Amino acid sequence: MEASKQTMGATAQSAPTVQEAKEFLENAETEISEFGKFAAQTAWVKANFITQDTNALEARMAEQGAKLSTRLSKEAKRFNSLNLPADMRRKMNGLLRGSNFPAPDNPAAAKELAQIMTRLDSAYGTGTFEMNGKTLSLYEASDIIATSDDPAELQAVWEGWRTVSPSMKKDYASMVEIINEGAQELGFKDAGDLWRAGYDMDAEAFAEEANRLWGQVKPLYDELHCYVRAELNGKYGDEIVPLDEPIRADVLGNMWGQSWGNVYDDVAPEGGGKGVDVTELLVENDYDALKMVKTAEQFFTSMGFEPLPDTFYERSLITKPEDREVVCHASAWNIDAQDDVRIKMCTKVNGEDFSTVHHELGHNFYQRAYKDQSAFFHDGANDGFHEAIGDMIALSITPEYLVEIGLLDADAVPGEDADLALLMRQAMDKVAFLPFGLMVDQWRWKVFDGTYSPSEYNDGWWELREKYQGLKPPADRPTDAFDPGAKYHIPGNTPYMRYFLAHILQFQFHQAACEQAGFEGPLHRCSVYGNKEVGEKFNTMMEMGASKPWPDALEAFTGTREMDGSAILEYFAPVMTYLQEENKDRTCGW
Repeated sequence: MEASKQTMGATAQSAPTVQEAKEFLENAETEISEFGKFAAQTAWVKANFITQDTNALEARMAEQGAKLSTRLSKEAKRFNSLNLPADMRRKMNGLLRGSNFPAPDNPAAAKELAQIMTRLDSAYGTGTFEMNGKTLSLYEASDIIATSDDPAELQAVWEGWRTVSPSMKKDYASMVEIINEGAQELGFKDAGDLWRAGYDMDAEAFAEEANRLWGQVKPLYDELHCYVRAELNGKYGDEIVPLDEPIRADVLGNMWGQSWGNVYDDVAPEGGGKGVDVTELLVENDYDALKMVKTAEQFFTSMGFEPLPDTFYERSLITKPEDREVVCHASAWNIDAQDDVRIKMCTKVNGEDFSTVHHELGHNFYQRAYKDQSAFFHDGANDGFHEAIGDMIALSITPEYLVEIGLLDADAVPGEDADLALLMRQAMDKVAFLPFGLMVDQWRWKVFDGTYSPSEYNDGWWELREKYQGLKPPADRPTDAFDPGAKYHIPGNTPYMRYFLAHILQFQFHQAACEQAGFEGPLHRCSVYGNKEVGEKFNTMMEMGASKPWPDALEAFTGTREMDGSAILEYFAPVMTYLQEENKDRTCGW
């Protein structure tokens, strides 16, 4: 027996072989696949039934997942010196990075991390506040922010929602310490370094790449900011919207000031023609939430994709239940890494959610496209790809498309004189979002590397919001404020750079698709609805999943290996021309 132990010890210390690496990866893939389904089922139940019990179950699942990730990462280090085939090395590198929220190799730390992450997510999902004798949820508060013209009411609701997050701050700071320790054990400087390393390039090179892309599109955002500030000044006056300061974040129609479409009527170009009110069309045509989802599915099937399975409609959450708390934040799910795909969304019958369901189904069709890849590669080429797929489809929701599906009469299609109105409405969401998409993870990276200590979390948040977005809070914030926690992706621990990249990639995808379709008009009038040739080429990229570096996937569809913001500038060229003319006598900037 003693001799046997010695033999085993010698084997453990001996130089690893490629065959051992192969067997290790095969075993790891089996573990990952089995745990992945269990984890998805547990998280699904918790998101749809937020109770003390489901919180406990999710925390236990997260603890198990953290331990699995940490163990596999540690074991993968043994093969660092091996010269492995590219496919195996890519799998091994994925294991070495572990999760975005790695626990240290310490069972107590893994358990604490899981409990913290569950508490943070639930604090957001169940958050409410009192105003005028009523208890308001985010769902209700967002409606007020979207529709109210009363600055006092807007400020009260905006500040009210941010009372749900100060209690998260201590947990968040503890979580940062734990995942930084976990990242350092994996060989990274901190968790931010770990995150940036997931883009097939050096971590610092990726940070520079994000700034390069922002530099391409910033001039368009700056013109939009200048114009919107002036128009809102005309509505609210100098006291609420001064012309030489950042814009108050509560007057832009969105709880986080990340998209401005809800105040479009306040800034609509004069003489820009009448655009299409998709919300009005949906209501007039008796659409409900289910019909909106089926219409989005029809777009994908028109391009040659297989219909969604019956289980999608049997198991998805499409409207908000009246009998329980759920996480209403729209999301797409793949429970078994095969065909059990679902969405979870408190869908409202309006134009915004009509676009959102196209976006969420984009995730589902992407998930199905790469289902035959190794479990290691069940993901987007980079996380921006996943977010861009559905948004690219949503760019084809043109007036002509609305005619195709019977929502709009052919004789009601706006003429070219309405293009400016249609584009300005889109810019209020798409262009306005760009700096927010960039700054959320800029903030986290500075938290992870210690630039912002816990006492500086909130000031740092507003430092970046002013720098990138030119926004400010409606009044001085309390000393205990933790405003980052009022945005789902912070307590929900979802990396955010993916959304910035998606806003670059969706236009790049759209431009490539329209070129493939032979479309010769303005980019913003192109729809690829019904184009199976585009669908086939798009599917080729989607089927790759994460099996190749993202430049390979990008090249498969667009013919280029570099992300490029110029497609946004082409798409919104009429808006840029209009904004520059309107702003020529204004002092822009903040």
